[in-house]
Amino acid sequence: MTAPRASLKARLAAGERLYGALLRLPSETLVEMAGVAGLDYVVIDCEHGPADLTALQHHLTAAAARGIDVLVRVGTCEPALALRCLDLGAAGLIHPHIDSARDARRAVAASHYPPLGTRGFATYSRSGRFGTVSAADHVTAARDTLVVVMIETGRACAAAADIAATEGVDAVLVGPADLAADRGFPAGDVIDGLVAEAHRAVRGAGGAVMTIVPDTVRARAAERAGAQLVLYNMAHVLMDTLRSLAAPAESP
Repeated sequence: MTAPRASLKARLAAGERLYGALLRLPSETLVEMAGVAGLDYVVIDCEHGPADLTALQHHLTAAAARGIDVLVRVGTCEPALALRCLDLGAAGLIHPHIDSARDARRAVAASHYPPLGTRGFATYSRSGRFGTVSAADHVTAARDTLVVVMIETGRACAAAADIAATEGVDAVLVGPADLAADRGFPAGDVIDGLVAEAHRAVRGAGGAVMTIVPDTVRARAAERAGAQLVLYNMAHVLMDTLRSLAAPAESP
């Protein structure tokens, strides 16, 4: 009998570098392909992508069949959505727009059962194998829920160390697009500097960094900078691929 694979949370705590794909396009096939390719996880974006829970369950089922974990990015202040995503079997959640340690504590609370959080308890959900596991076993498994928080403003970057040090926060993702909007869309090097500074603060507080990248070149740079969770933006990857296919061939 094959031993169960370690959780993303356990692998991250052990120092592994984990690779994932950010999916905004509803497609179980892309989830399966990510698993076949050997990626560690996929992120289903329910903030900027569709948040249909029936479709999400189909994605989670496809992921389970291919042995790949799923993180779900939920919208701001959506504990009910967070609960349903976890009940459906998500390995963890990404919470956007976290500006302070107080915000981070709320995100953790929505992601965990008591005493660490306030998630409503049920074992008859998909994550509880439809009531076939004991309450104790279900609680133990739920402790492996991975919590990633996003910092996306200048205020949040200034509080990066405190946010990363919040009990229950496993990793921090800086959102460069919202950060640029918050700062009035300055030059790219200004945003790069803010992101790098926030990453240093996160690592200095003992936290793990998640970074979204458009290609393997930026992935290698993220690795060198110390990112533990490297996340490929599949919309960018697919568009670059399609545009390269549509480009006219060079004359001989």
